[in-house]
Amino acid sequence: MPHFTVVPVEDSAQSNYDSLEGINWVDYRDTGQGYPGHTDTVSSDGHGNHKENSPFLNNTDTAKRNDYYDRNLALFEEELDIRPKVSSLLSRLVSYTNITQGAKEHEEAESAEASRKKMPKSPSMGTLMGVYLPCLQNIFGVILFLRLTWMVGTAGILQSFFIVLMCCSCTLLTAISMSAIATNGVVPAGGSYFMISRSLGPEFGGAVGLCFYLGTTFAAAMYILGAIEILLKYIVPQAAVFHGGESALLNNMRVYGTIFLSLMALVVFVGVKYVNKFASLFLACVIISIVSIYAGAVKSIFDPPEFPICMLGNRTLVRDLFDICGKTVTVGNETMASQLWENFCSSGNMTTHQCDAFFAHNNVTEIRGIPGLASGIIRENMWSFYLQKGQILEKASLPSTDVHGSAENSHLYVSADIATSFTVLVGIFFPSVTGIMAGSNRSGDLKDAQKSIPVGTILAIITTSLVYLSSVVLFGACVEGAVLRDKFGDAVSKNLVVGILSWPSPWVIVIGSFFSTVGAGLQSLTGAPRLLQAIAKDNIIPFLRVFGHGKANGEPTWALLLTGLIAELGILIASLDMVAPILSMFFLMCYLFVNLACAVQTLLRTPNWRPRFKYYHWALSFLGMSMCLALMFISSWYYAIVAMVIAGMIYKYIEYQGAEKEWGDGIRGLSLSAARYALLRLEAGPPHTKNWSLHVKYPRLLTFASQLKAGKGLTIVGSVIQGNFLDNYGEAQAAEQAIKNMMEIEKVKGFCQVVIGAKVREGIAHLIQSCGLGGMKHNTVVMGWPYGWRQSEDPRAWKTFINTVRCTTAGHLALMVPKNVSFYPGNHERFSDGHIDVWWIVHDGGMLMLLPFLLKQHKVWRKCKMRIFTVAQMDDNSIQMKKDLATFLYQLRIEAEVEVVEMHNSDISAYTYERTLMMEQRSQMLRQMRLSSTERDREAQLVKDRNSVIRMGSLYSDEEEEVVEPVSEKIQMTWTKEKYDAERRNRNNAPENFRELIAIKPDQSNVRRMHTAVKLNEVIVNRSHDARLVLLNMPGPPRNSDGDENYMEFLEVLTEGLERVLLVRGGGREVITIYS
Repeated sequence: MPHFTVVPVEDSAQSNYDSLEGINWVDYRDTGQGYPGHTDTVSSDGHGNHKENSPFLNNTDTAKRNDYYDRNLALFEEELDIRPKVSSLLSRLVSYTNITQGAKEHEEAESAEASRKKMPKSPSMGTLMGVYLPCLQNIFGVILFLRLTWMVGTAGILQSFFIVLMCCSCTLLTAISMSAIATNGVVPAGGSYFMISRSLGPEFGGAVGLCFYLGTTFAAAMYILGAIEILLKYIVPQAAVFHGGESALLNNMRVYGTIFLSLMALVVFVGVKYVNKFASLFLACVIISIVSIYAGAVKSIFDPPEFPICMLGNRTLVRDLFDICGKTVTVGNETMASQLWENFCSSGNMTTHQCDAFFAHNNVTEIRGIPGLASGIIRENMWSFYLQKGQILEKASLPSTDVHGSAENSHLYVSADIATSFTVLVGIFFPSVTGIMAGSNRSGDLKDAQKSIPVGTILAIITTSLVYLSSVVLFGACVEGAVLRDKFGDAVSKNLVVGILSWPSPWVIVIGSFFSTVGAGLQSLTGAPRLLQAIAKDNIIPFLRVFGHGKANGEPTWALLLTGLIAELGILIASLDMVAPILSMFFLMCYLFVNLACAVQTLLRTPNWRPRFKYYHWALSFLGMSMCLALMFISSWYYAIVAMVIAGMIYKYIEYQGAEKEWGDGIRGLSLSAARYALLRLEAGPPHTKNWSLHVKYPRLLTFASQLKAGKGLTIVGSVIQGNFLDNYGEAQAAEQAIKNMMEIEKVKGFCQVVIGAKVREGIAHLIQSCGLGGMKHNTVVMGWPYGWRQSEDPRAWKTFINTVRCTTAGHLALMVPKNVSFYPGNHERFSDGHIDVWWIVHDGGMLMLLPFLLKQHKVWRKCKMRIFTVAQMDDNSIQMKKDLATFLYQLRIEAEVEVVEMHNSDISAYTYERTLMMEQRSQMLRQMRLSSTERDREAQLVKDRNSVIRMGSLYSDEEEEVVEPVSEKIQMTWTKEKYDAERRNRNNAPENFRELIAIKPDQSNVRRMHTAVKLNEVIVNRSHDARLVLLNMPGPPRNSDGDENYMEFLEVLTEGLERVLLVRGGGREVITIYS
């Protein structure tokens, strides 16, 4: 789970955002100089200096800051620099949400000065332009134009249909998994790499990210080879440098491929904006080409195009080696040998004894290359016709005398250039369904990524699947089988086979496919270096660090250079049919892990797994994963093993050498779940033999914990026994067993830990520090409220409570305090309606947002609706705040009603003064009572220890809170004259102390805090009096412990009149994220 983390930035001059690991680190503290575009201030000393970054803040200079802080938030003012106001957070998020990525930010950054001055534009692309069309452009490619007709002719309509259906089903299932991951937050640059690494961890992410990078790089090589094939075979065959057989073709591919690669890399280096500007032109070429195919197919019903092919017996002849399809030609009244005769016979004297045997015994016939949709040719093309390398293309239905011809004349026949089989065709076809990640890679440019990505991607896959499936049927129904099996169009005068079917001209397809292939190659060369740069910047693979650097505008120069070198390796292979299976492997491995990531997250049901796309299931993901694995081994088992070995080596390298990353990934979640399960199994043991029972004062605390965890995660129930470890060990063991029994009754899965300590507060501090094992440590403390603290003369209960609050803050742990816990529902109760109200006053990590979501997973709270209230001050734009908050919740995938409550700066009421006065008088009275009581009880101790000095402050020290030994009733008192006089003075001062109590004036700081508590309580009770549960930010205790008792009073006032309240205090780290 990657975190959208709030961190302090030390350099006050740094006003821009630094982006690292796809995560932006934002400074929420004001410098006093002001950020451009930000009008709110959060916290400073008024002179532009940051306050100390500490869990506690000194409150000695509150008088200076009275005007600075909002009067209505005085309770929270000490921590506003680390727990900002909601309005401040939202104002920063408005600017933050425009996450530029992909190629677009480089285009804008090319004029660096201008981009610095420009305000960030809000994302504006919709589903059509942002996802659907880019996916179409990436999916349709070279295979459709150059190899689909050949595949249909070789495998037959039925098997081709099955291949296409299988590949498209695989990508559709992957798109469903991808949509779930992509709508589980924002996916920055890196697309699939980011999704997998944040879902499965850096090892899997790095391995699969590099595989995806290699796949994209080899895709660039494949597109370039496709473009060269179109250029040299169909546009300008005379441009070939080498002439001759198959090796000459490969060498031409290598020479022109290297030239094209260099030119394309130069275009990408000079400016990505040119690639982006021409993208729509390339897409238009693809769409026009496809439309022309359909138009040609329809036209062939009533007017099939004239493209005759010449057959010798049942063998297909290369058409451009002769002019007339016949053995003889009549010139005037004379019959002469044709060019075809001369090719097969050593002499042109019309005698057959010097002719090729097959030529002599078989007739030459001419048949239609495209019989048309209504011809019934579909029946012949239904079945497969696999060939071995060098085997001549034949039409089985034509009569033929089977005679062995001369091997010297084999070049006159159209023959297979490679051996074909079902598995070979799967490997060659699969690249034509890749490209489904184009939408998720552009999420920062989309107006509503969480809606556009699933709809656009799935629609694009359905569209392309329908085009491919219908093309398979149309090709099989319109074109002669022998022509379909002719890969390079030799039988139809070197025309592109799909081109001769199109209307109005074959050149539409030739030119269109050439430009679209060049465009796809440019897109791959643009995308691959950025993917490598994203991996390098994450710093998980040390030797790739250099590729994270680039030009001043962020252009990945070094990554582009490496991409060019790897693509050159693909071009040196020089065969489209050999390169295609390589990139099939890498893409299939990537898709396999996207499915695995979705399945793992769905089964783990982690709190951050909240996709907006709801139409996913772990079974679909597993099916997609199985299909990917099957396709890998079907298409090429040895390539599959090589790809897995490469991925495994990268995985182990990252595991041993890579940087440690905590991304809250699914593999870590699986490890924690497995460890928890194993430890719970080990915990099961026989009950303790002692007959000792523990009275749990508030068993509903355990009930609440079980509802919050919904059977997931780690729960540790801790208890402290006061005393000596040697004397109380047996009691602790028995207490532990009693807690286990109580946990079983309340259905809480977890562990318990009992600590023996001389003081309760020390025991609790030890529990907070030492609970858990290794990575299985708690991150939240749930603690009961100290009821009756006002009535008790013993301050230890509430002092222990406040000390625990301080300990959790210092340990960066979240804290939850359920108040009136006896009113909380049991596990057998059900709320059929009602609301869970969240009062979000300051932002301290998002716990307030996450808790209702977790509670709603439990059957008790499932039907409750969530409402979020936040407080607006006089200078806040409440309408804008409501819009921003709704947007923020949408990005967090949390469904809730949003309401902004305006709190005006009203005068402090007489009731507030009176309440503060009562609080301070009560504190003073208790202090005096404790003073006289303590003096009496500890006189014996003073006699023993002459060095002890009684001070007012010592009443609040740790040493005096715990009574070590009860003092005997019969104490031998030793009196001196000085002590006797002091005792008389104290008694005489009693009326004077009472007069001081009456004349006390409330402290202004306390009045302001009480004002906050009273005003907030008034608003909360007014809006949430009928809520099933109210969640509220818990203010932090003052650093100066003199105000501890007042702090308890403030909390009481804040929660008065509410039936069920949960006070929440975040641990200082983000627990919710807008990222995937």
